[in-house]
Amino acid sequence: MSIYLTSDTHFCHDKPFIYEPRGFNSVDDMNKTIINNWNGIVTDQDDIYVLGDFFLGTDTDYICNTLGNLRGRIHLIIGNHDTPAKIELYKERHICEVLYATQIKFKKRLFYLSHYPTMTADLQSNPEKAIFNLFGHTHSKDKFYGDSPYMYNVAVDANDNKPVLIDDIYTEIMSRVGGTQNS
Repeated sequence: MSIYLTSDTHFCHDKPFIYEPRGFNSVDDMNKTIINNWNGIVTDQDDIYVLGDFFLGTDTDYICNTLGNLRGRIHLIIGNHDTPAKIELYKERHICEVLYATQIKFKKRLFYLSHYPTMTADLQSNPEKAIFNLFGHTHSKDKFYGDSPYMYNVAVDANDNKPVLIDDIYTEIMSRVGGTQNS
């Protein structure tokens, strides 16, 4: 069992300013590629945290069919495009949990998961004790937020339209902060 993270899939968001910067000619091409990438990495035994902005639009059939075909145990952190109606639909479709934000522990480190970038530590923080923020929302291709080595962007925009393994995130953050890697 592994833990993966992603954000801002924006399934069904048919505006070129979303799918074109990701390298797609259409929203259908974007949807299919992100689903294939997801299912090519995530297994049914894995946990995957989606940090907001999962689906746009109101095509309930497409949402339900896609949710039924995505692998893994899905945990959703609510984003600014996750409407109350969609949240109810997600709950009906057995998404493991729907939260505003949460913390998880991995390799003795706390990770704060949120849709929005959230300052959890500053540059003077002790790298051995700092809480790492994993976020989306920005649609930036940069994996790190500004100068902060403690804020990591898990959105598809920054990760080749694929979910990211928490082990890889941990390694990248630790290489930037210069801390020791606890197991």
